This record gives sequence, C-alpha cells and structure tokens, in this order.
Amino acid sequence: MTSTELVFDPFSEEFFNGPWEIYRRMRAEAPVYYNAEYDFYALSRHEDVAAAYKDFETFSSAYGLDLATVRSDEPMPAKMIIMMDPPEHRQMRSLVNKVFTPRAIEALRPMATETIDRYLSAVDPGGFDVVGDFSALFPVQVITQMLGVPEEYRKQVGEWVDTSLAREPGQIEMSEEGMQAVGELMGLYYNIIQQRRAEPRDDMFSRLIAAEVTREDGDTESLDDFEIAGFATLLGGAGAETVTKLIGNATVTFARHPEQWQKLLDDRSKIPAAVEELLRYEAPNQYNVRRSMRDVEIHGVTIPEGKPVFLLAGSANRDPDAFTDADTFDIDRDRTEAQNLGFGYGVHSCLGAALARMESAIALERLLDFMPRYEVRWDGCRRVAAQNVAGWSHVPVRVLA
Repeated sequence: MTSTELVFDPFSEEFFNGPWEIYRRMRAEAPVYYNAEYDFYALSRHEDVAAAYKDFETFSSAYGLDLATVRSDEPMPAKMIIMMDPPEHRQMRSLVNKVFTPRAIEALRPMATETIDRYLSAVDPGGFDVVGDFSALFPVQVITQMLGVPEEYRKQVGEWVDTSLAREPGQIEMSEEGMQAVGELMGLYYNIIQQRRAEPRDDMFSRLIAAEVTREDGDTESLDDFEIAGFATLLGGAGAETVTKLIGNATVTFARHPEQWQKLLDDRSKIPAAVEELLRYEAPNQYNVRRSMRDVEIHGVTIPEGKPVFLLAGSANRDPDAFTDADTFDIDRDRTEAQNLGFGYGVHSCLGAALARMESAIALERLLDFMPRYEVRWDGCRRVAAQNVAGWSHVPVRVLA
C-alpha cells in the first residue's frame, strides 16, 4: 500500500478543517518540511519549534507575521513589537511589561466579568451560537474598553479585525477589503491618540502616551503615534481572536469529552488547568512565520538564508515525544512534561496571555453555570478560514434541562 504524498498547505480547506493528521505525518516523515509551491519551510516537532522560537538571531520576526510579508526582502516598516527582534524588541517589551503588570490585569477582572455576564445574559437560554452570540462579541469589548476605544466603535473594531484576518482557501495575500479594514482601524486609533494627548484618561492609550522607552542609543523617548497605534492594533487583534476561538474550541472539545466537562462541574478549581489544556490541544494560534537569517541545518536538511519558516506550535503541542498521550484531551495532565507553546515562547511569548487566560477562565465558569448540560448541533458548526487562526465561526448548542 502506497501512502499519499505529504502536503502541508496552510491555505487549504484541509488545514482549516483540522491539520492533526498532516502534523503527525510531518513530525514522522518530514520534521523539516519544504513546500515547493510556496517556497517555505516548516518545523513541526516540539523540540525544534521551541528552539526556533528562542533563536531570534536565526529566525527573525522583523519581516512580518505571515508568508506574504516574510518572503519579501524588505523588513516591515510597521512598528509593532511582534515584528521586532532584540535589542529593539527588548526595549519595547520592557515598556509593555510596565503597563501589563499582574496588578493591572487583575484590576480588569470586574470589567471583564461584567462584560461576559452582559453578553451571556442576552442569549436564548434554550440554545444559542456560543461563538456568534457570545465568544465573538465579549473579547473585543474587553480589549477595546481596556484600550480606551469609545463604545460606539468597539463592535466595528472586531469586524475590522475579522476582515483583516480572513482568508479564502488558496488565498495568501491580505484582501483589498482587509487592507482597507487595517487602514480604517489605524485611522481610528490615530484619532483617539490625538484626543488622549490633549485630554488623558484612565485607559491604555493614555498610559502608552505617558510611558517612556530607552532607545538603543540610550536616549529616553516617548512612543510616537505610529508605535502606539501598532500596539493597539496588535492587542485588539490578538487579544480578541485568541479568546473568541478558545471558547468556541472549548465548547466543541468538551462536547466530545463530556467526562472532562464533568470534572469541571465537580471541581471549579480545575478551570485554569482546563484553559491550559485547551491551549495545548487546539491552540487558536496554530503557527508563526519567521525568516531564516542564515543557512541552518536541522535533521540533515539545510534551510537556506532568507526563507520563510513556519513554526507549527499547533503540531508541537501534539508531539508525543513532548507530551504523554499527546492526542488525548486531559485537563489533569502533568503540566511539567513540556512547554505549552499555545501562547508562543521566548521573547515573543504573547503579551496579553494573562488577560486571555483570565477572560477564558471567567467565560468557562459562566458557561458551566449557564449550561451544565448541553449538546452541540453539529450540522450548524462552521470552521473559520483565517490567517494562522484555528477554530470555529459558529458553534450552535442546545441547553439541556
């Protein structure tokens, strides 16, 4: 019996619908995979992905976030922290760490809880779409409130983010509508920044305006408008999308593993562990793209300088050499076995991870109260087709008595 050709296409229907079998074959057959059609490499084993995340000198972030930008020879002009390498990244990261302190995140808990409660109380108690009616709505409200976006624009921000990330099967470049959405979003943030410079408030925009960063030459400066807008765009996109997809994934995963849902019903203290396992089992962010800055040999394969390299965190988190029974969903698993790469690793580990964890834990707690027994209406479930994001756009459920 001859096996089919191994094809990893991150723009295909097959990838959007769940790449777990492809990942398994890549780890076994081609841990350094080359895609000739799109001219990129991909790392799929946990050991290799984790090492590449930490080796920013070899695998650079400065050329962008996706294949379309990374394969360009020009570093990205956008001043987003996610598109920087040290030392510039280190300076910006230290600034953001001052703004994203554990105390600052914890101070957002009442607002996040109120927002989650407000959206869940508005759904049909008999049945609703967990994503469309709930998890697609509250995260962008939380993140935009934190930033200081006026209420009348918050929903629009979420729509712009979705438009910018959307990809049809086979589509690599951002669509014209996506580019227009990014422009509209940056324009909104620019206007808010001007308002906050004139009249500061108790919000993230005002704190970023007031913050100072020590540049590479030792000079201390404030952030410019473009840098602040870049921060806001990154937070608004990554912050909203991660929680939206994690809660949708949770609803589907627990429906397939009802004994795990029962564990949470019996013991709410397991909720944080459940969030970690959801991030491992089906992370909303399946990969990041880097650019090779030198020729590098891994497993006998040479990745030439200047090539896009996909770091498949979604595959690494299912690597049986890193995790016992890696394809088993188990909220009680041993967390010390290996690094969970669901929020990245190394210098670019997710800025908003603590906020996303907090929101996800609150939302899970509320769903346990609201629908201790539920069933997914599988015929209405729809997968999302988006840049590097895995999850569901629609998960309708029926709440059982």
